Amino acid sequence: MLLKDKVIIISGVGPGMGQSLARIAAAEGAKVGLGARNKAFIDGVADEIRAAGGEAVAVPTDVTSADQCRALAAATEKAFGRIDGLVNSAYIHGPWQTTDEVDVAEFAAVYDVNCAGALRMAQACLPALKASKGAIVNVSTQSTVDPFPGEGAYGTAKGGLNALTRHMAKDFGRHGIRVNLTRMGWIGGAPVYGYIDSQVAAGRDRGEVVGEITARIALGIIPPEEDCAKAVLFLVSDYSKVMSGASVDVNGGQYMAP
Repeated sequence: MLLKDKVIIISGVGPGMGQSLARIAAAEGAKVGLGARNKAFIDGVADEIRAAGGEAVAVPTDVTSADQCRALAAATEKAFGRIDGLVNSAYIHGPWQTTDEVDVAEFAAVYDVNCAGALRMAQACLPALKASKGAIVNVSTQSTVDPFPGEGAYGTAKGGLNALTRHMAKDFGRHGIRVNLTRMGWIGGAPVYGYIDSQVAAGRDRGEVVGEITARIALGIIPPEEDCAKAVLFLVSDYSKVMSGASVDVNGGQYMAP
């Protein structure tokens, strides 16, 4: 098992990749602490993990609140005795507007979740991660290096996370903590399939919509959510024990960093 005997906190456990991260981490042997704003949803995911023989705690968490971040870290450490890893997957997309139109206050709110929220969670977990010499993975987006119209707020906030990851790798590294980042492309899960469904409902052909997406991807597929989650979880496993400060593209070959 990739994560046997590890304790992993995952923020942003929602209907997208967050829930896959939680379920797969547990299936790979981890005890998991789940955080998200939707209490009913994370309680449901935790119940499913326990029903499958895993161990989980769920704590409603808004990453714009340092107190709530600390509460998630404390509850996880109390339940399982340690914290070995943190996956910062909490995010909001914000308005689909170009940068010449976006409201600056909304722009700042997106940054507060996507970038500052990751730092709040990291600082909340820091004492326990020092003890375990653990790992942090920040989940970012391909849009930071391959801009997509309407994602100015989201891409910029995640771009801040990209830079933050490198600083954290330097600063947390002296405590033996690894910090890495994944830049995600299209993820074959509920949000993307919902987008495709909306295009079909508007009268478009499903094959045409899917083809527009996959034509840009070297592997010719929309990367399945579960496979994307596994790539993220690799970076909290011992198989990446000497990786820190890395930015790993998880996109099926749509964007290839130099």
